Amino acid sequence: MVDYLIFLAISTAIFALFALGLNLQWGFTGLINFGHIAFMTLGAYTTVLLSLKGLPLLISAVAGAIVAALLGLIIGFATLRLREDYLSIVTIGTGELIRLVVNNQELPVGDTWISGAFGVQSYPIPLSTEPNLFVRLAMIGLLTLLTAVTLFTLWRWIRTTQISRTTDLGKRTTSKQEFASRLGVGIVLAILAAAIYISGVIGLYNYNPKAGLMLVLLLVLAFVYWRLEILVRSPWGRILKAIREDEEIPKALGKNVFWYKLQSLMLGGAIAGIAGAFFAWQLGAIYPDNFQPQITFDTWIMVILGGSGNNVGTILGAVIFFAYDALTREVLPRIVPLDEARLGAFRIMVIGLILMVLMIWRPQGILGKKEELTLGK
Repeated sequence: MVDYLIFLAISTAIFALFALGLNLQWGFTGLINFGHIAFMTLGAYTTVLLSLKGLPLLISAVAGAIVAALLGLIIGFATLRLREDYLSIVTIGTGELIRLVVNNQELPVGDTWISGAFGVQSYPIPLSTEPNLFVRLAMIGLLTLLTAVTLFTLWRWIRTTQISRTTDLGKRTTSKQEFASRLGVGIVLAILAAAIYISGVIGLYNYNPKAGLMLVLLLVLAFVYWRLEILVRSPWGRILKAIREDEEIPKALGKNVFWYKLQSLMLGGAIAGIAGAFFAWQLGAIYPDNFQPQITFDTWIMVILGGSGNNVGTILGAVIFFAYDALTREVLPRIVPLDEARLGAFRIMVIGLILMVLMIWRPQGILGKKEELTLGK
């Protein structure tokens, strides 16, 4: 059970990181990107190929993020001056183009060249060797600190809403519905944080390499979330939101709209490239078929479900998606008498029904704001 919880935590954190990049591009800037998987593919392959050449893992992962950002630069220069439709068409085509190129070309795996269709295996993974007791205790302490900061941040997030709700005389007020939503989300995330912490402590003490990978991933996710929250609240982030609403207004104020869009596309791509490195480290062996377009659309589900333009909502969407995936894999076979193929189709049908109900009841997502809804404008 501990190993399974660690696996779920890694999967959820990878796609939460991946979805944060998409949320920056679409939720905050209004860029419709249907080929987000292209950035993950380049990040994953660049990281593992460079690590097999002997480069340190940190440098390899940073190089993967840079290559993914450069892809965003190329796509941006080709499409951002055109209508949004062209960006969506080009990105979905780019995602498939990169996957097919990797599948049909030879790759420099170590000192030899191997067909991409055979995949890449046996590459270095962070913290794969068991550290001594002192290092393991230090890692547990780091996980404890991260959990404490997470719980404190959740409490402050809920408390801020409660204080705003009770104020008056010209101060900002918040509806009871928003307070109830934040309270429910905070409780769920706090329970999940506690479960991850317990499984992580057990996995780090009786050392499991996946637990070490989980710790590094959670630290990276926390850092990216923290910096994104600062960025979207800065003047730079407010310009992105203005571009999302009506790009003619910031353009009339003298802002270089094209350059801001390009920055958003590149930064979101770099975040997806980092997620690709962790995705490769989790799998232990990567093949072109690991990077299907379906991953992009699953990520869109996470962003829409949690609420676009909201980083907490994006993480919540990833949590709900993987909780649904894990529960239905375990529970549905005992309830619905279908074979494996039909059961998979049934699970997709159910989540599609949930999304339709959500779009009718709360089109902005669980934590999104209706006044910031970009879909359908």
